[in-house]
Amino acid sequence: MSFSDSLFLACQHLAPHQMVSRLAGSLANCRVPRVKDTLIGRFVRRYDVDMREAQIEDPLAYESFNDFFTRALKPDARPLDAAPDAVLCPADGSVSQAGRIVDGRIFQAKNHHFDLLDLLGGDAERAAPFANGSFATIYLSPRDYHRVHMPVSGVLREMVYVPGRLYSVNPLTARSVPGLFARNERVVCIFDTPYGPMALVLVGAMIVASVQTVWAGRLAPHQPDLVATRYEGAQAVQLAQGAEMGRFLLGSTVVALFGRDHVDWTDLAEPGGAVRMGQALGRARA
Repeated sequence: MSFSDSLFLACQHLAPHQMVSRLAGSLANCRVPRVKDTLIGRFVRRYDVDMREAQIEDPLAYESFNDFFTRALKPDARPLDAAPDAVLCPADGSVSQAGRIVDGRIFQAKNHHFDLLDLLGGDAERAAPFANGSFATIYLSPRDYHRVHMPVSGVLREMVYVPGRLYSVNPLTARSVPGLFARNERVVCIFDTPYGPMALVLVGAMIVASVQTVWAGRLAPHQPDLVATRYEGAQAVQLAQGAEMGRFLLGSTVVALFGRDHVDWTDLAEPGGAVRMGQALGRARA
């Protein structure tokens, strides 16, 4: 490991995560033209963002950095795989890992796993349907499209805010910080689908201002207590395959979970591979 990598990791452990993230959130929400235009302009140049696929192509037309960062794409920018058994990739990014959940453990990187139970907030009943199931972890880099969509159609059953740390979730920290995705702040969304239960876990990270869902709006970040909300009866939320379910205000990682023997991952799920929302990341079993 290089000296710069070691220094970065040391700073991750020592940094005041919530203070840094609150500051980043304030800047990202700033609507002062001089401030937001400078932030957006530098970001577009630094990460070579392709604005041609955005509904609003002029990056300086957005009212804040967050509006730019969560920009909508043109309707044909992300075609959905039409195969009836397709399990769509929920977001643009790269596959960190994908495979089977073994004995309640999910593979993170070489020499590192994290617990399914911890990831889902410590509730054994919530975790049980995913025992020995399938997982896929998608890392959204800064230049990616940052809205998260439904891999299959589903009905929301429960949303759980789980407090935690705010380590960066880039490939270096994934290789180096034990239990990373079960340590960071996260929002767990449990759906009933035609292929059994599905969980989409939106993992927070350093400088992630907050997470937003289409049914609850922007969720207050950096809270001290776990909060679980059930959605039943008149509160039920039904989302079609490919529909937006949430977005990151600044970027992070999505972990998708399915129950045992319900999904087989395709070749696109190879670790390190670039993926786009709407591609067939998996195939559902009948």
